[in-house]
Amino acid sequence: MRKTFRPLDGLTGGAALALAAVLALAAPGRAAETAAAPAAAVDPRDATWNSIWFDIFPQGRIGAADGLVELTAPTRAEDAALVPLTVALRLPAGDPRSFRAVTVVIDENPAPVVGRFTFGEGQRDFTLSLRARVNADSYVRAVAETSDGARHMVKSFVKAAGGCSAPASRDTRESIAHLGAIRFRVFAETGHEEAQVQIRHPNFSGLQMDEITRGYTPAWFVRAVEIRQGGKLLLAMEGGISVSEDPTFRFSYKPAPEPVTVRAEDTEGKIFTRAFPGGGS
Repeated sequence: MRKTFRPLDGLTGGAALALAAVLALAAPGRAAETAAAPAAAVDPRDATWNSIWFDIFPQGRIGAADGLVELTAPTRAEDAALVPLTVALRLPAGDPRSFRAVTVVIDENPAPVVGRFTFGEGQRDFTLSLRARVNADSYVRAVAETSDGARHMVKSFVKAAGGCSAPASRDTRESIAHLGAIRFRVFAETGHEEAQVQIRHPNFSGLQMDEITRGYTPAWFVRAVEIRQGGKLLLAMEGGISVSEDPTFRFSYKPAPEPVTVRAEDTEGKIFTRAFPGGGS
């Protein structure tokens, strides 16, 4: 069993830097001082977003989804520590652009940025599903970036409580014993092919209390994932504490004969890699 500390105590090196970076996004910053919000704040539930968005996207304004982005999220979460989210990105026929990335944000989380997901070149139609922690009633947002530099946002309000501080659903010792185990599966359902990558990791948020010691388990999570096939990028993630334990990503995938390689790195500098035959196993 891992040693417990008070929140954020005991973090060293990469873990401290990584957590500091994501937590910095939670505090109101220069947004209110230097830029107007992307849209008029007609919804009081947008208040937090209006204070943090510019710290997350200092490059410029964010527009509406324009039908290019869809976000599926439960209205009320059954389990606030395992909230399913699906982002669908689609460009209309004749649109010369492609998608570069999508950033998932949960406004009211201690570290709002769930992760930034980047794709290989020329991606025009892409679906991504993941599980996230939601700490309080909050808007969840997906902000897609197109190749022309524009950003397109969609949001969905989720009612949940305590997702970031909820205890692990698995036995911690069992989870650590299988640390870094990677699974890769391919699905072909109704003609829509997808792949799924799962990485065994407790993904401690730094906010989970040990019921016996009353201390907090230090933050320890998968901060980066890269999935490639034949050297070509399929999906990459830079993430934080809002990704659920055993990070799992399901995404659009076209089977090819080249091997699929998965590489993950956590905040303690541990690197996990595995290669799979083309098309999955």
